[in-house]
Amino acid sequence: MTSRAVAALAADPEVSRWNGASLSSGQLAQAYGFRDRDGSRPDAWRYLTEVQDAGKPADVTGYR
Repeated sequence: MTSRAVAALAADPEVSRWNGASLSSGQLAQAYGFRDRDGSRPDAWRYLTEVQDAGKPADVTGYR
């Protein structure tokens, strides 16, 4: 999915709006509307916050 994020950034005429930002490929997928090869839109940061940091058992359901 990272390569799709790079391609989306390269094709964006207003890419400067991201200057100085630290973004995940999941955030860019949401902003640009692309998906992973399997059709999913993984969201690692949301998973870390809602599952890992909260001490819940590992379960990727809803994050992939």
